[in-house]
Amino acid sequence: MPSSIPEHAVSYLREKNVPDLMEYMLQELLQEQPEPSGIFPAALSEEDFLIAGPPAGGKGTQCEGIVERFGVVHISTGDLLRAEVKAGSPEGQQADEFMKSGGLVPDSLIIAMVKNRLNQPDVREKGWLLDGFPRTKAQAQALQEAGIIPQVMVLLEVPDDVLVERIEGRRNDPITGKVYHIKFNPPPADDKELLERLEQRKDDTREAMVSRLATYHKNCDDILSFYTHVLFKTDGNRDKKTVGADVTKAIEARMPK
Repeated sequence: MPSSIPEHAVSYLREKNVPDLMEYMLQELLQEQPEPSGIFPAALSEEDFLIAGPPAGGKGTQCEGIVERFGVVHISTGDLLRAEVKAGSPEGQQADEFMKSGGLVPDSLIIAMVKNRLNQPDVREKGWLLDGFPRTKAQAQALQEAGIIPQVMVLLEVPDDVLVERIEGRRNDPITGKVYHIKFNPPPADDKELLERLEQRKDDTREAMVSRLATYHKNCDDILSFYTHVLFKTDGNRDKKTVGADVTKAIEARMPK
């Protein structure tokens, strides 16, 4: 195999018989010799990452640093879902129907959106950073079956009690949209108007957070089992710059030389 592929990736590909599969596909391609079409990627990026962690674990902050350092395209399923709904795409229209009825958007629909986004020219050229996806074993299985495998999966680990404290203390300014924290980032004590209008989101409570964390922990091990060969775990309960430096170092160490 090409020397530019990391050894851990080579082992994984051999384990899954990918070389034999690729040889078979190449033979079929040479035999059929189809006309060029959109199925042939214009470029294959070597910078494909996945970041995971619990709610309020700091993924958003670290995503900003990864995008700035490596120039990849940040893909959040929440943002992607809203964009598809706004654009009125077939997938977006279906998702909108589920959300309006109070139901969950099916995995199959979300996965279709993710796969479509990953096939866009900017992503194929620059690489991608999947943020908080997959969230379930079924989603991880679907990505693997589609051949969507990150070079690095970053997992931010933060104790539950710290996460609950982060969430419980959050307060939103409904006018500016700015988010404060009564302990870690308190609003100006002399701004009485601001203090009076600050709100706590209904899902920023201890009860809601405990429920979200239970769901996260229930799915976490199953998801990680798909990415043991590319997994990097780091302590997210530290200064964001320290965490960011560790994440950058880990990604650089796993990229082709």
